[in-house]
Amino acid sequence: MKNRFRCAAFALLLVSILQLQAGCKATPPGNWETAVVTTAKHRVLVGDRREKNPLAPTPENIADGKEAFSHYCIACHGLDGQNTGVPFAGAMSPPVPSLSSSSVQSYTDGQLKWVIENGIFPSGMPASKGILTDEEIWSAVLYIRHLPPAGSQGEPSMFSDEDESKSSQSSVARR
Repeated sequence: MKNRFRCAAFALLLVSILQLQAGCKATPPGNWETAVVTTAKHRVLVGDRREKNPLAPTPENIADGKEAFSHYCIACHGLDGQNTGVPFAGAMSPPVPSLSSSSVQSYTDGQLKWVIENGIFPSGMPASKGILTDEEIWSAVLYIRHLPPAGSQGEPSMFSDEDESKSSQSSVARR
């Protein structure tokens, strides 16, 4: 009788642990959850939907945007805006989006400016207010609209082994 009780208690404990583990696992959102959150972001949470970009998409303005982008955005989005060479981009929760994705490109220019300026809480997207000027942000929006092909810009030097070995070689040479 004691053995049966112990076996039943052990089985109950094992089932409870398995259920607890299954209940604690994070799963990717389903289609319905994604649709609701996407609609909420596009219609309610991200502001300035109707604001227009005052800068024309000229080669000069796009180049200025690439420059502004390289000062603030490449650490998370890579040089090409598509996370190339960013080791943690997929591990964040939520993952860092590719800026060429339809979900990002479907924002209006005003919304993209709003996101860059204000960030998105509780994601990892920080606000650039007070760091980038309005003109830099608007030009970065132009760059986001005209991103180069994925991988074509290489990876940010801050994540490359080559950059690390060069800096250690130059510090050895200075000694």
